[in-house]
Amino acid sequence: MGLILTIDVGNSNIVLGGWNGNTLSFVSRLKTDRERMRDDYAVTLKGVLDLCRVCLTEVEGSIMSSVVPQVTGALVEAVEKLIGKRPLVLGPGLKTGLDIRIDNPSQLGSDIVADAVGALGKYPKPIILFDLGTATTIGTIDGKGHYLGGVIFPGVRLGLDALASRTAQLPQIGLEAPRNVIGPNTEEAMKSGAVFGTASFLDGMVARIEEQLGEKATVVATGGIAHEIVAHCRCHIKYDENLLLEGLHAIYLRNCIKNV
Repeated sequence: MGLILTIDVGNSNIVLGGWNGNTLSFVSRLKTDRERMRDDYAVTLKGVLDLCRVCLTEVEGSIMSSVVPQVTGALVEAVEKLIGKRPLVLGPGLKTGLDIRIDNPSQLGSDIVADAVGALGKYPKPIILFDLGTATTIGTIDGKGHYLGGVIFPGVRLGLDALASRTAQLPQIGLEAPRNVIGPNTEEAMKSGAVFGTASFLDGMVARIEEQLGEKATVVATGGIAHEIVAHCRCHIKYDENLLLEGLHAIYLRNCIKNV
């Protein structure tokens, strides 16, 4: 089997992963730009593959998840132009193996589907799954593998950007953890809210979801800022940086490879 490209289009970033067999051989992150055209993306993707020393003829196929419709079409065309094959786009019609029990399964974001498939492939059920990106999402999978639903909350950076843009005296800050919970100045106080406040939110939601499930769960976190937050949680949370790409790879194999 040749190289398989897995592409996740998020609101802030596009993450590209290349798979040789079951090995993730490279990961690249690009800024999501809703204004870019097909050829712009094609040139950028070609540059990434060149940097990773991948020849276009090595690419056997690709799969994409996207939560940004304005970008999906241009990126699909860019990939097709580069490798001569249209990528699979995660959505209705693809087999995922995920038993979705929400009111309207078509409303479930493709990124959440890929996260859940990746988690089911490597962690014991039930599972509570955090994805900390532009939005913070929490997915819940019960002991039988059913996806029950979840929680959607503004992301940490989104909240910080709103504070800086909607208030006169609060600055833009980074996400480094402050020295203490009680901040002695404005910047440290904001960092405490962003880091320790979000960590406490995760801890609290785990307790509430486990109470509803009636049992303890495996808790997993992924997404762009998960690493900075999970380190300060009091409950045990497994950090899994490339979980979404693993889910996309599994879905590609399920749809394109026999006996998977």
